[in-house]
Amino acid sequence: MHVRDQFRINYILSFEEITLKFISVSEQINRLLLEDDTALDNRSSEYQSIIKEFRAFLSDCKDVLDEATTMKLLESYGRVEELVYFASLKEQYEIVVHHYIQQGEAKNALEVLRKPAVPIDLQYKFAPDLIMLDAYETVESWMTTNNLNPRKLIPAMMRYSSEPHAKNETHEVIKYLEFCVHRLHNEDPGVHNLLLSLYAKQEDDSTLLRFLQCKFGKGRENGPEFFYDPKYALRLCLKEKRMRACVHIYSMMSMHEEAVALALQVDPELAMAEADKVEDDEELRKKLWLMVAKHVVEQEKGAKRENIRKAIAFLKETDGLLKIEDILPFFPDFALIDDFKEAICSSLEDYNKQIEQLKQEMNDATHGADNIRNDISALAQRYAVIDRDEDCGICRRKILTMGGDYRMARGYTSVGPMAPFYVFPCGHAFHAHCLIAHVTRSTNETQAEYILDLQKQLTLLGSESRKDSNGVLTDDSITSMPPTDKLRSQLDDAVASECPFCGDLMIREISLPFIAPEEAHQVSSWEIKPLNLANQRSFSLPA
Repeated sequence: MHVRDQFRINYILSFEEITLKFISVSEQINRLLLEDDTALDNRSSEYQSIIKEFRAFLSDCKDVLDEATTMKLLESYGRVEELVYFASLKEQYEIVVHHYIQQGEAKNALEVLRKPAVPIDLQYKFAPDLIMLDAYETVESWMTTNNLNPRKLIPAMMRYSSEPHAKNETHEVIKYLEFCVHRLHNEDPGVHNLLLSLYAKQEDDSTLLRFLQCKFGKGRENGPEFFYDPKYALRLCLKEKRMRACVHIYSMMSMHEEAVALALQVDPELAMAEADKVEDDEELRKKLWLMVAKHVVEQEKGAKRENIRKAIAFLKETDGLLKIEDILPFFPDFALIDDFKEAICSSLEDYNKQIEQLKQEMNDATHGADNIRNDISALAQRYAVIDRDEDCGICRRKILTMGGDYRMARGYTSVGPMAPFYVFPCGHAFHAHCLIAHVTRSTNETQAEYILDLQKQLTLLGSESRKDSNGVLTDDSITSMPPTDKLRSQLDDAVASECPFCGDLMIREISLPFIAPEEAHQVSSWEIKPLNLANQRSFSLPA
């Protein structure tokens, strides 16, 4: 009787009956193993047939069999493979993966983890065991798995990295981290810090330097150019004695003095390159070059004349930033000045050229000042000719109208019998009170109030001067004249800085409406009213 026939389930059977039959078949399988030692190796044996029938039974009855009891029975009889098979049927993937890891079958475990139905958390749970079991297959699986968070794999990667590896062995963790950083554009600081720490432990620091110089966030608005922690990177590189990397990190953190000081311990050429990076601070740049110069002078152990020649040659590399007098304090006091003769003469020639250039600049400045004074004098004597028939540009009356013909502008004194007026270089002329009224009306409210306030102050000062003097100037009236002149100058600047018809005031008036808000009542007078034809009479014209 076959196993499947023996175990055709009748749902009327009780749980105890099913369990007893299950036990009987398990005993039958174990008895075959005891009776036939070659059963495991002979796939055509009765054992293989029973195993096949038994797995078919498990598959057919997976929804009926109690999960916990079935697994306990399989475990008690040592049927591990059938236990794993049943766990797969019941989607107990953790048991399956754990079994494969115990058997050293990393590929099978990874295949299970790659199934869509398997929770992603199992990837992180078994990552430490899998990467230690087979690093290559594990990393390859990680690189082909979507939605994997590299940060949660860091503990597994750190465990693998702590183990010793051969020099020529491909570091699988570095390979995966480089994949995350360069291909997936991962921005997690933990990922970048771990990759940096692994680079720092390598014998060759070229990869570390390339990583530090790479700007992963370049081009992103308001974003960092790198995602590792520079302070952590500096501590790590100092610990691992990666001095060139430390110089780069100091420079990146704008700690230029520390960068140059450390670079001088590694390579003077590197120190010069670091000193030359500072472009926007001339004083700091000179200070850094002086640090390099002092090191160059103090480190030379050859003959004194040879040292001096090397120091002079160094000055040429600074592109004129340092001069001979800057580095002289670094030499011993008993050094002969003859050794510096050529450099000193060259420096004196440079100073002579600078002095001549300054003299020329001073002469140019003096000549310019004289021209300005002449222009001021000419401006004070400048005049304009007014035709006696010249009209005011605003009121259209004659400019040379007698002062008594109408009210004078407040704050102004008539010149003889004439009212005060303004004449502009463009040829336009205006009565003072007309110009003030026009500018006040056309400008903004703040400027208009300022002009009216100046007028008011001028009027008050003028009336007080007349009351005090009574035709005779007093000490008080003399002291009050300067404030009046100052106010009149301010008023001139406010209303007559430019011609109102040719300057910005006219340009701004282009955007103003033809009818001002205060003239709205005049709009109705321009309306065309329809004629009343009923009241009109028609007349016939004689032929």
